[in-house]
Amino acid sequence: MRRMSVEFQASLFDAALSDTALADAEAGAGPRLGTLAGSVRRHQLTRGAWVDVRPGWVSGSDELFARLVREVPWHAERRTMWDNVVDVPRLLKFYGEGEALPDPLLVRAREALGAHYAQELREPFTTAGLCFYRDGRDSVAWHGDTIGRSSTEDTMVAILSLGEARRLSLRPRTGGASLSFPVGHGDLLVMGGSCQRTWEHAVLKTARPVGPRVSVQFRPRGVR
Repeated sequence: MRRMSVEFQASLFDAALSDTALADAEAGAGPRLGTLAGSVRRHQLTRGAWVDVRPGWVSGSDELFARLVREVPWHAERRTMWDNVVDVPRLLKFYGEGEALPDPLLVRAREALGAHYAQELREPFTTAGLCFYRDGRDSVAWHGDTIGRSSTEDTMVAILSLGEARRLSLRPRTGGASLSFPVGHGDLLVMGGSCQRTWEHAVLKTARPVGPRVSVQFRPRGVR
């Protein structure tokens, strides 16, 4: 368990608030959720998979990023890969169903996502997995979230990205061209339909100098 502090480059877009938002910030309103209805763009993939993107869903997100880096009890993990036990190249914290989230804004975000996707998902988001990518050496390899019901059922995984933008890449499981979305500083990306079964996603290592990023993955019950 560790609590950390970190320095990073704040987003110019995150800082460029409207007059109303600037007044709220000066009044101490802090990070805020934007709208979802009418502001989410859907990208249809293949075999029933899709990705929704909502840039800048959380304004003032750099403050939330700093709070999570500081307050979340991050921990490192080691996992068996082939015949070796290796370090997981990122820090982690998972909040299960019924467990208190580390910031009230994450509770509001989970509720807003549940309301927006209620007709498609037909169940609430109940868990939150957090990952802390400290620099370009931290990553997550190609995979689908197929532990549990998502191995056989359509589902959704909603990812809120905070801090420095990193590319979330996707590719079909059966082979073919990949695509990627740079997400950070309050961006939202939602993978839905058959995406976890028929596509894979990754945040790949990069030699390019990049700052730290936190991702928050909201999932329904029984999906990992």
